[in-house]
Amino acid sequence: MRAAARTGKVRALARLGTVDIVSVQDLYRRRRVAADDAVDLLRDGDQVVVPISTGEPPTLLAALSARRREFHGVTVAQMLAMRSYEYFDPATVEHVRHVSMFFGAASRPGGQQGWIDFIPNNFSEMPAMIERGEVACDVVFALASPMDEHGNLALGLSPDYTMAAIRRARSVVLEVNPHVPFAHGNCHVHVSQVTGLVEDATAVHEAALPQIGPVQQAIAAYVAELVEDGATLQIGYGSIPDAVVQQLTHKRDLGIHTEMIGDGILALVEAGAVTNRRKNYLPGRMVATFALGSARLYRYMHRNPAIEMHPVDFTNDPALAGRNDRLVAVNGALQVDLLGQCGAESLGLNPYSGTGGQADFVRAANRSRDGKAVIVLPSTARNGTVSRIVPTLAAGTHVSTGKNEVNYVVTEYGIAQLRGKPARRRAQELIAISHPDFRADLRGQACRLGVL
Repeated sequence: MRAAARTGKVRALARLGTVDIVSVQDLYRRRRVAADDAVDLLRDGDQVVVPISTGEPPTLLAALSARRREFHGVTVAQMLAMRSYEYFDPATVEHVRHVSMFFGAASRPGGQQGWIDFIPNNFSEMPAMIERGEVACDVVFALASPMDEHGNLALGLSPDYTMAAIRRARSVVLEVNPHVPFAHGNCHVHVSQVTGLVEDATAVHEAALPQIGPVQQAIAAYVAELVEDGATLQIGYGSIPDAVVQQLTHKRDLGIHTEMIGDGILALVEAGAVTNRRKNYLPGRMVATFALGSARLYRYMHRNPAIEMHPVDFTNDPALAGRNDRLVAVNGALQVDLLGQCGAESLGLNPYSGTGGQADFVRAANRSRDGKAVIVLPSTARNGTVSRIVPTLAAGTHVSTGKNEVNYVVTEYGIAQLRGKPARRRAQELIAISHPDFRADLRGQACRLGVL
């Protein structure tokens, strides 16, 4: 009986794709369904694509979790999951398995234990991978704003790769939430493109403010020296980026072309440091592909023409982002070796995060006139017992940014500028910004490796 009822509901949803011309309000009402009914759209073996971060639809994913044992071979592909849903369960991965493109706190344990899969990628290339079928997309589950009078809903928090997924998917289910901003940009989906609409008013995920200590403040002070008035910024989330933002409030006419917008950028806008006037690509507008911050940030984004949300193959395309003169891209790392290779996503073979947009924006900054690609990291880890500047990356480390791309590396002990310099000079500069307790050992190992 359950299978027959499920088949009947799926057929009813499918018929909505062939309705006569009606008002968008009527179309919306016809496509409104309960979350449990939306789950009936899934078939065994399907891959569900979910937006990055705050764009994930909690009601739909909770409904899928509750019914996960009814399916076989379903996967949920997402970059940076925010919540650990019940389907994050090693006992039921033959039913529903999570596939990550970037690990975070929710997905990292499963990735390290091997029951969550991982797809290596550059963030900017995810839409093309979906369009080519390299990353399967049968169904889209995504969070959206309420519909406007023209029948458009906005993926205002994360158009990322999801806009491409919507074009590819057999079924598209949007979770409509009044807390999602109706943003400007290429992030709108017409109700006629949607198979099902689920309504929910759960508060959108908010990111807590990171802890900033003296190490982060020291790093930020050096980064601030590299940011000129009129520069365009790409900067992410975390204690070091937030510390950098605090050092930039006195700057003038900064611009924003980034992948993630957070409260730090909002603080720069409110301080008058960000005007976007001197951007020579999309002047007057901030550009991003996802938002992660507070409810205040999300309210600021609502129908605000000063910010546009676009798919990631637009925001992170090095050729497009690099059109901005003086583009400063700030990204973090776990280790940097004496040749300049940057490991930002694994601890040896143990996965930690992912490449994300780091490689995209390093290349963009290197293309930009007077641009600066900046890698930031504390000089040590594990309470000062381990150096993050290392002779060679730990065995098995995933290289996030190669030696040919890395330019500036910043720790709390200073700035190393590597691009265009031979291996010996690179090693000298990196040792000079390592923690003093490790410099003698690094010099000795560099000599044994033939670098010095």
